Amino acid sequence: MSELDDQRAEQKAADEAVRRKSRKHTRRSFAVAAAAVAAGWGIHEWIDRSPRLSMQPEPFRKAFQFNAGLSRAVFDDRALAPTYSLKRAVDLRVNGVYGLKQALVPASWRLQVTGVANARGYPQYTPDVTAWEYRYSDEKTKEDQGHDTKVAPSADTAEKMAPKSMVAIEKIRQERTRRMPRGLEEAGESRSTLPIGTPGLLLTLDDIVKLPKHDLVTQFKCIEGWSQIVHWTGVRMSDFIAAYPPQKRPDGSLPRYVYLETPNGDYYVGYDMHVCMHPQTLLVTEMSGSPLTQYHGAPLRLHAPTKYGYKQIKRIGLIAYMDEKPDDYWTKLGYDWYAGL
Repeated sequence: MSELDDQRAEQKAADEAVRRKSRKHTRRSFAVAAAAVAAGWGIHEWIDRSPRLSMQPEPFRKAFQFNAGLSRAVFDDRALAPTYSLKRAVDLRVNGVYGLKQALVPASWRLQVTGVANARGYPQYTPDVTAWEYRYSDEKTKEDQGHDTKVAPSADTAEKMAPKSMVAIEKIRQERTRRMPRGLEEAGESRSTLPIGTPGLLLTLDDIVKLPKHDLVTQFKCIEGWSQIVHWTGVRMSDFIAAYPPQKRPDGSLPRYVYLETPNGDYYVGYDMHVCMHPQTLLVTEMSGSPLTQYHGAPLRLHAPTKYGYKQIKRIGLIAYMDEKPDDYWTKLGYDWYAGL
């Protein structure tokens, strides 16, 4: 046998060895891949069939809660957000007009406040804040309505999202008070909305702006991934809480939560009390040195620079102190309640 034949034989043997190893690895890889697919499918089925909390499978919701706890521990809700020079401020884009689509008649606006200590001692006290009627006009604003990447609401949203019992109660409410329907946006009516006959205060804008005025230049961050530096003017919510303090709990501490919603309850958010007491949390009356416009939440909106924008409610119609964790619009649709940056 020639030297060339020897080389060919060696090459053939080497090729066969490679093919044997390849077949072995292929079978092993196929088995591993099949096991991985089976495991992945099993995890998917487990998650998909788990109980849902606020439209999220329980494992996802638990992950949100874990992240919120970790964020609280690492960053601390008392930490201050960065501030910037006024020259870096820009006009905030309009984004999210839930509860703002109709033009509110300014003179008809009142801020309902409930859970206030010794509420009867205030001249703004009323035995039923829910009886107040907001008025709207057909006036067309030239303001850019902005855009929204979220699901567009439909007229029958409330009946889709709300329990039948809640829909029935709302129909009774409308018959008794002749008020506008509530909770017509995508998430439906809030479970924390006030029952008929709730006593409290009805404040005017003058009642609010007489509190110390503060300016703040901070970054507004949207969950969609964009941010802008904005000049805000208003009153600290901590000053508002001091002026209209909540009824304390039996142990002398403040209620745990603050609930806010738009007039007629189409949009709503819940906050931990200590976030509302944060020195940078503002009840905003002006942006960029001018009064708020309709789609930016006139006459009063919230700015909390330690939270994403979807928690910064516009056109506030109600502030309620409460111990029970309040409902939250986007949490019902699968978002995080904490919304920390």
